[in-house]
Amino acid sequence: MGTKRQRREFLRNLVGWGLGVWGLAQGGCATRSHPPVTEGSAQPSTPPTTSDAPTASKRAKVVVVRDPKCIRDDGTLHEERLRTMLAQALCELSGERSPEAAWQHYVTPTDVVGLKLNCLAGRGLSTHVELVRALAAGLAAAGVKESNIIAWDRTDRELRQAGFEIRDGGAGFRCFGTDHVGYDPKLVVKGKIGGLLSSILTVHTTALINVPVLKDHGLAGVSGCLKNNFGCIHNPNKYHPNNCDPYIADLNSLPQIRDKQRLIICDATRLQYHGGPGFKPQWAEPYGALLLSTDPVALDTVGAKIIADLRATHNLPSLEEENRPPKHIATAASAAYHLGVAEGEKIEVVERTV
Repeated sequence: MGTKRQRREFLRNLVGWGLGVWGLAQGGCATRSHPPVTEGSAQPSTPPTTSDAPTASKRAKVVVVRDPKCIRDDGTLHEERLRTMLAQALCELSGERSPEAAWQHYVTPTDVVGLKLNCLAGRGLSTHVELVRALAAGLAAAGVKESNIIAWDRTDRELRQAGFEIRDGGAGFRCFGTDHVGYDPKLVVKGKIGGLLSSILTVHTTALINVPVLKDHGLAGVSGCLKNNFGCIHNPNKYHPNNCDPYIADLNSLPQIRDKQRLIICDATRLQYHGGPGFKPQWAEPYGALLLSTDPVALDTVGAKIIADLRATHNLPSLEEENRPPKHIATAASAAYHLGVAEGEKIEVVERTV
């Protein structure tokens, strides 16, 4: 097992790549004013700690843990290896010695924890069932009741297609789509978005753990944790013009999302560097990694760099050359939003190989 802290080459490339100027130097969104937000139904519980919450002035930390052996020959994931990866990443991110203590940085035993998955692309490129089982086991070991863990996405159908069993009772964690329980009828408005949020987010849970996949997106450039929250609102189809900018930042700045989101655990065990968001196996990569952070902008900045590097390795044009740069990441980091850090010199990337 090897660890490399603040890898100079990675960060130097990250800064040189120029992600921080996307959206800001193109007449973007830094000075846009926004109407008031209409509040949702449920209030988040107070997080156990808030010292690592993202702000514009603070540094951010992203942990990348890799284990090539977590992927079996048949494409399924090795759950025990995932648990080891997850435990080590959580301890690295939190500074704790045990995963149980690490979880307690982000949730309490009284929380109802929602795991927001990404199941749009079916079994080939969705949040893996094995990872969700590992997450549920870790949360339960930290004192969260299994019945208070809800794995969810937009629809029961998409969850089933990704390999999940729909259940809203009985033993184990619960799993169902927004269509199973409905949208909160209270309208939310922020900047250029307006719609209804999933009642799983606003009513049924007190804490949100974002569990996206890392992949190319035909319009936004990159789909990571910020884009994954499009699955929280009833009309995401309306928010794809201009590379989904500033719609992604507007949505993520809603307090129903921003205040409840405690942690991001990005499934990069298999990622896709071109042809997304649907699964295209010819451009999928068995990457064998998890990315963890409390800063959604920093995590997506690192994820976008991984996608860019893989595109270059496979002799594909850059996302800028294809006129779909992930400029929503810079917008989310801008003074108008303060959703996190996109500047490479402010991001500590900790890479660990199991």
